[in-house]
Amino acid sequence: MLLHVATGPEWSAAPADPYRPASLASEGFVHCSPDEETALAVAGAHYRDVPAPLLLVSLDEALLTTEVRWERADGGLFPHVYGPVDRAAVTDVREIRRDAAGRVTGLAPWA
Repeated sequence: MLLHVATGPEWSAAPADPYRPASLASEGFVHCSPDEETALAVAGAHYRDVPAPLLLVSLDEALLTTEVRWERADGGLFPHVYGPVDRAAVTDVREIRRDAAGRVTGLAPWA
């Protein structure tokens, strides 16, 4: 299972199409995390000042039709998806809850 942090508006922009976050155009891949703890740490470190709702998107790596490379970054090994994310590979989407200061407090179902 791969985990990706997305903003609600970016994720919802084209629900019938493959998901293409901004990083795909700017860096050539979709950032993912190997586990929930790491994904929430990424959300806390890199998305604290983002006012939009944050989502934790779970992906089944076996269902992706684009290449996944596990690469070293920030002292760890992270999965990067080198192409659009097939919505059929999504197994779960949850909202990342944050307090008023932007700190991650937990996860909740996302409608």
